[in-house]
Formats: sequence, C-alpha cells, structure tokens
Amino acid sequence: MSKVKSSNLGYPRIGVKREWKNSLEQLWAGKLEKESFLKQIEEIRLNNLQKQKDLGIDLIPVGDFSLYDHVLDTAVMFGLVPKRFEYDGGKVSLETYFDIARGNKGAVASEMTKWFNTNYHYIVPELNEAVPTLVENRPLQFYKEAKQKLNIEGKPVILGPITFVKLSKGYRENEFKAVVEKFVPLYADILRELQKEGVEWVQIDEPILSTTISKEDVALFKDIYQTLHDAAPNIKLILQTYFESIEHYEDVISLPVKGIGLDFVYDNGQNLAALKKYGFPKDKVLAAGIIDGRNIWRANLNDHSAILAEIVDVVSKDRLIVQSSSSLLHVPVTVKSEETLDDVLKGALSFANEKLHEIVLLTKGLNDGKEAIQKEISASTEAIHALQKSSFRNNTQVQEAIQNLHTYKAERKAIFKVRQEIQKEAFQLPLLPTTTIGSFPQTQEVRKNRLKWRKGELTNTEYETYIKAEIKKWIEIQEELGLDVFVHGEFERTDMVEYFGEKLDGFQFTKFGWVQSYGSRCVKPPLIYGDVSFIEPITVKESLYAQSITDKPVKGMLTGPITILNWSFVRDDISRYVVANQIALALRKEVETLEENGIRMIQVDEPAIREGLPLKREKWEGYLDAAVYAFKLATTSVQNDTQIHTHMCYSDFKDIIDAIKALDADVISIETSRSHGELIQSFEENTYDKGIGLGVYDIHSPRVPKLEELSRNIDRALQVLDPNQFWINPDCGLKTRGLEETVAALKIMVEVAKQTREKLLVNIGS
Repeated sequence: MSKVKSSNLGYPRIGVKREWKNSLEQLWAGKLEKESFLKQIEEIRLNNLQKQKDLGIDLIPVGDFSLYDHVLDTAVMFGLVPKRFEYDGGKVSLETYFDIARGNKGAVASEMTKWFNTNYHYIVPELNEAVPTLVENRPLQFYKEAKQKLNIEGKPVILGPITFVKLSKGYRENEFKAVVEKFVPLYADILRELQKEGVEWVQIDEPILSTTISKEDVALFKDIYQTLHDAAPNIKLILQTYFESIEHYEDVISLPVKGIGLDFVYDNGQNLAALKKYGFPKDKVLAAGIIDGRNIWRANLNDHSAILAEIVDVVSKDRLIVQSSSSLLHVPVTVKSEETLDDVLKGALSFANEKLHEIVLLTKGLNDGKEAIQKEISASTEAIHALQKSSFRNNTQVQEAIQNLHTYKAERKAIFKVRQEIQKEAFQLPLLPTTTIGSFPQTQEVRKNRLKWRKGELTNTEYETYIKAEIKKWIEIQEELGLDVFVHGEFERTDMVEYFGEKLDGFQFTKFGWVQSYGSRCVKPPLIYGDVSFIEPITVKESLYAQSITDKPVKGMLTGPITILNWSFVRDDISRYVVANQIALALRKEVETLEENGIRMIQVDEPAIREGLPLKREKWEGYLDAAVYAFKLATTSVQNDTQIHTHMCYSDFKDIIDAIKALDADVISIETSRSHGELIQSFEENTYDKGIGLGVYDIHSPRVPKLEELSRNIDRALQVLDPNQFWINPDCGLKTRGLEETVAALKIMVEVAKQTREKLLVNIGS
C-alpha cells in the first residue's frame, strides 16, 4: 500500500542571514560581477533544496526560487516586457529583468502591488496586446538543476494561467477569456517538455480559486485544464490553492487534474466541511495544507492529527499528501538562529525549517500510527500550554480595557468641514502644500551607528546626539528645499512596525526573523505574542526636537494599528480584531502625548489596510468596519486644531473608498505614480472631500523623475480634485533612497508645486 507523502509549496529565498539580499544589492551597486553573482545565487538556491531534502520532504518544490518576484519570472518566461524597455525578443536579459522591477534612467518601473492579502509584493505584468512567446522553460531548467546537482526529483512550481492573467493589467474585462487562451498553448508546451524529461509531479498555483470567482471563470478552468491534461497526460498535475477556502468546491475537485491542493488552515473550516459533505474523487490526490505557511506559531500536533484523521475518513492514505497551507516564503528560515529569546516564547515558535519537520512528523504519524510521534505531540502541547498560561497573555489591565471599549469615544469632536476651517487658520499653509511621507535616507552611516549602539559600542547619549545631528541636517535640507510641512526623518527607526513593537508591551523581536517584502527589501515582522499595552512615550522626543529647530510644522509619525497587525506575526489564540484594538488603545496614548507636547500634525500611517482585505468579498464589510474602528480608536481623542494625517500605498482604492472616507483623517496621502495614474479613476467616480496627497513620483525606483512627469501627474489629479484639498508629496517614505537622488527629486517636486500653484492663482485671479 502506498504511503502518505510529505510536500512543501515553496521555501524562503533569502537565506538564514539574508545572503540572497546581500548578493542582489552588491550586484546593483556594481560591487559584484554578474558571473560571481549568479554563482552565489545558485549556491543559495541549491542549499535551500538540500535543506528540504535533509529534513525528509518527499515532494520538494523547484522553480519557486526567484531573483526578485515569481510573477515577474512568469512574465519574462513569456517574453512580456513593456515597450519602454526596448526589448527585442529572445530570452530576457538579467539587466532588463531588473529594469522592469526597478526602472532605469529612461523608463519607469512596472507597477508593484500586494500578493493577495499578504505583505509580499509582486510586479504587475503589463499585457497591452502583447503576443506571449515561451522564450525559456524556467520550470524545466530548475528541475534539471536539482536532479543533476543534488539528485532531487523535484516538483516544478508554476503560476497558473488564470491567476497570472487575473493579476495582470493591460486588457479589458470582456477580453479576459481571450487573453488567457493566448497563454494556454505556452503552458501546454512547458508541460510537454517536462513530461518528456520524465517529471512526475507538477504544482500549478491557482490561488485565484480562493477568491470570489464567477461560474464563467469555473467553466474556463474546465476548458483550460482539459487542454493542459491532454497536452501532458502522464504528468501528475496538482492544482494548488491557498489563503482561503475554495469557491465552487464540487466543480473544482472535478477538474481534469491528478491532485487538488487545499488550505485547511485559513479556510475557516469551510474546505473541511465541503470535503465531508461532498466527498473527494477516488482518482485524485488531496494535497492537504495542514501546517500554517503564513504564521510562526508551533503546531499543536495533537489537534492537527485530529484534523488529518477527519480527512482520512474521506480520502484514503494512498491518495493523501501532507503539506504547508501555502509557500513558506512568508515566514523566516529557522528558529534555531534565535538564541536570545525567552524560553517559553521560543518553545512555541515554528519557522520554515521547523514547519517542514512538523509536516514530516504528521506524515509519519499517518504512516506509522499516532503513537510513533506521541513524544513530539506531547512536547508541542506542553510548549503551547506554557505560553498560554504565562503572564505575557494574562494582562488584566489590558483585558479589562478591551471589555470596556464602549467607554472610549471613537469620533472627532467636530465634523471635518468645521475642523478644516480651524486648521486652515492654525497652520496658514499655501495652496498645494508640499510634504514628504516620513522617512529620509537611511545611509550606511545611519545603519552602522545604530548597530554600534545596539552592540553597546555607543552610549545612549552618543547615539541620541548622532540622531539629533541627522534630524537637524534634514530639517535644514527641508528648509532649503522650501517644503511646507516637515518630518524629522525617522533615523532612529529600523522599520515602521518594528520600532513601535520594540516600545510596546506584548511584542517580541527576533534577530534573524527576516522575510521578503519586495525585491531585496526584507522586513523582520514583530511577534505579537502577548497582551499589547503602552509603556512610555515612543516618538515624542525626536518630534519635539525637530519642531524646536524650525518654525514650519513637523508631523509626528506613527504606524497605525491595522498596519502593525497586518505586518506582524499575530498570536493565534484570540481574534485578530481584539489584538488590533489593544494596539489602538496603546497608540491612542501616544497620540495624546504628542498633542500634549505641542505636536499638532500627527500622521498615523495605514499602508496595509487594503492588503488585509479578506479574499472573499462577503467578508470585506466586517474587516473594514473593524479596521476603521481601530484607526478611529487610536486617533479621534485629539482637539479640532490637531490635524490627523494617514498614508496608504499600492492599492485598488475604488474597492475601499467608503472605508477611506470613514477613517475621518484630515489628510490622506496615497501612492499613485507607479500605477501610472490609474488610482485617480477612483476619484473620478467617487467624491472625496478631505485633504488628499496623491504621490507624484515613485520612490521605489532610483531614477530621478523629470519635471514634466510630475507636472502631468499633478494636472491629471487636479482635473478631479479641488486644489484646496490637494497636497503634493512623494509616493512613500524615502528610507531606501540615496541622499543625492532624494534631494534632486524633492527639488523638482517643490518646483512643480510652485509652478502649478502660480498657474492656479493666475486662473483664480482672471
């Protein structure tokens, strides 16, 4: 009798100590030759595969590795290069690949947005009537590499055609089916070549099935996957879904594929319920995503064994694969590197390598009997129980505050129109005021001094003196540039979430808990492991110093409760919304402390509200109501003459425009330049009466924008927005940019603002 197999959907690319990131950035900086770079990257990729083999995984994914983003990889595999990059066919060069992602002096980068409801970003493919061609079979290349160099019979991973086109741009809605059909022969060619090479298993990712899709989409799936099956009938194709339960369960399990991959972690029990109700085909394999691929908490092996037992009641063991709920791209590499964590907390953690071990254990439990892993089951139960009973999760003050939320007012003292007049008088800003989003360049010197301070090589006084000098330097630069509203630059902060987590109770930080956010940008999400509470002022010292050396208003800079929630690894024993409100109450105290100390512009950033939207539309209202409430809980206790700002990025805002209005922020700044003005359509179709800054240039690209580009972006926005409500600012914070390019870009931005202001005043006068 065949045994249950273990599998993985994807592995972190970055390496234990971000070796992948370092290689990329050395290449981009011209400090590493291309050949040396490719050799280093190959070593990282092979090490990742070997680790999975050593841990005992049966079906090891190949082709999930990327030099930037797997969606971009799929696009260039089909020769989809925007015209502005002057591509002339054939295999896409490494230089062009990175130009698409990062832009160059002559061409803006492609749009970047969030991968479903995660904090991973992908590059949006631009189809625009392009004729796709298979210019290289990347899955085949990675399969051959794993087999020849490591003797691994890998499982190629491919982003499916329907999800790929759904995530792309450059076609009309009524053209969707025709566009998808252009790609089907190319996918068929990929599978034929894999079959010819002797590949047994192929994982084709179609996470779009976990969103709200139509019956027409389901019919398209049937047609396309029949074609793909006919092209390579000997391939065992696993149609993989994740992040939610699937829509149209009965239709999906009937598709002409060998296996169906379902998420049994983030399905809210719906996949399991459907499995029990409708059964599962006898001729198919079920790839059961039982280990959480997105969070870092140790699996309760007893509970997971119980779920697998329910699954085995429906699906025989010889047709079962045990795996992660999604790619492990979203979690750090290993807990073993974390030598300084509290023992109780560390014992309750599980990163990528530990999750693979859990998968192998659960597989063993099915194959050899539960008693074969009883020792490990008991250990997992004890570790989780120890954290639950700890003081970290039993803060009575916080829990009482949550029970008495009704005593906290979550509305401003006056409506916006009243506040607007009061703030106009208080701040005396010009038409089209200019500002930045928050951070200024974190140079190598800034990072080096922070590291020295953390190591104890700089005293607190020495480090604070250094930070003050950086703040002073950039206040002076902002004065010289002629900006209207200043920021202090955030030089004391490593990350907009990490910094706040370090100052609040209930958070813990790791040393090597990095995950990829976009490109080489890695973040180290905090672990929200206990009840969250305010300890002492977080941002007041730096904000007050900056305000003391200028007459211009300086914004206090905070990260909002939903962004902190969505960009953290959140405890899984209570509702996420309860955690959000705990964070909001802590931030409310910080907002009030800033105001008490004379900071009258306070920006509470919420870039992650949109990305946290549930994949099912029917769940949106509940999520958005909770998000708006948490934001208002944090921000609405201020006086009418205190101006609340917020910032959001990379979003299809027409979906959440009502929620944006409901936040009741006095000014909101939103990314728009990288989406090439498409966001403005949301404001053509919906009225918005509060202050708004649509980012006028892309900060994720190192190129300095041309004056004409910014002018076009502003003119387009002013066709649909009142100049009296419009602010001019970059898309996002400037932390990752260099000093010279930052100053050059801001100089152009301020100049365009002046020119536009003069034109408007002339028109008003005439």
